[in-house]
Amino acid sequence: MTTILLTGMTGQVGWELQRALAPLGNLIALGRGEMDHANPDSIRAAIRHVAPNIIVNAAGYTTVDKAEAEVDLATRINGVAPGIIAEEAKRIGAPLIHYSTDYVYNGKLERPYTEDDAPDPVNIYGKSKLAGEHAIQAVGGAHLILRTSWVYSSRGSNFVLAILRLAREKPVLTVVSDQVGSPSWARAIAVSTADLLRKRHLIQNHQGIYHLSAAGHASRYDFACAIVRIMKEISGASDGWAEIRPITAAQYPPEPARRPLNPVTDKSKIRRVFGIEMSGWEYQLRSFLPDIGAVIAG
Repeated sequence: MTTILLTGMTGQVGWELQRALAPLGNLIALGRGEMDHANPDSIRAAIRHVAPNIIVNAAGYTTVDKAEAEVDLATRINGVAPGIIAEEAKRIGAPLIHYSTDYVYNGKLERPYTEDDAPDPVNIYGKSKLAGEHAIQAVGGAHLILRTSWVYSSRGSNFVLAILRLAREKPVLTVVSDQVGSPSWARAIAVSTADLLRKRHLIQNHQGIYHLSAAGHASRYDFACAIVRIMKEISGASDGWAEIRPITAAQYPPEPARRPLNPVTDKSKIRRVFGIEMSGWEYQLRSFLPDIGAVIAG
């Protein structure tokens, strides 16, 4: 039986991957306690103990603002650890699936980015993720690097949960209207990953970087409006929600980390090569919100 090693099991994508990957083989899911991505010896020991046939690395340092002050830690987890994992994967002949981000782009291009466009991250988080991509590529084993966008789930901290909370606490909520991305449900990413692994025979000949996020794109303001509108429909509670007003990123209070304004990605490559196409961002949001609607609306 195929043994799949999943790292980052408690994260947004990692949590959903546990369910999505379980039917594909013997799934061994590890958290920080079993594999510390800031510790190279811990990484090597865990992989050698499991001796997997496939490695899916969903672990990462994801706190964008905090990374500006914790450069070394973000770099070790996002930049160095993926290279060590890739070395171990190559040594045992295991394909590696690794998640990166559209934050490797500066967001200045006036069309969707393709995988061939040059990265130019504007913050430490993006730089650390790009370093991880380079580390994997330098090793040269079979790998897929999947660049995601604006991931959300029912776990942890994310834009959807923040908007649902703030829209019930505040009479007026201002949201940036000139930051654009493809909001992506962690479960949809996990299901697409499972579909990729069902085509494992293609990875060796088609390794590299692929964009994997929801179809279409929206501004933060559009996304926030959709979150509240759909939750009103689901909950039946039309009163008590904030009025949402658009502002520009320049009007928003300064944050430690800059955000790329328009890092929207073209997803045609993964569709062409693997036949993978994620549903639209609003469809994913409508599928997600009923899972937490009863809790939030109450």
